Amino acid sequence: MTTIAFDLPEASFSALRKAPEEFAREMRLAAAVKWYELGLVSQGKAAAIAGVTRAGFIEAASRMRVSPLQTTAAELREELRDAD
Repeated sequence: MTTIAFDLPEASFSALRKAPEEFAREMRLAAAVKWYELGLVSQGKAAAIAGVTRAGFIEAASRMRVSPLQTTAAELREELRDAD
């Protein structure tokens, strides 16, 4: 695993009432959810980035108001048409 380090102001942690470790976990999860929402990564890859199970990722995405279903209506219609 690769480690990435960056500096944050101490006030970041107190403003959010989070310890640095908890802040880092939440930042990792938020990034994974956003990248999933943008269609840059799959659910499985996003869960791996976040360090959670796929079920945990779906739960977190829902809490962040991101749908676990990233299929457009047109894509769904096409899939249904192809299934016939």
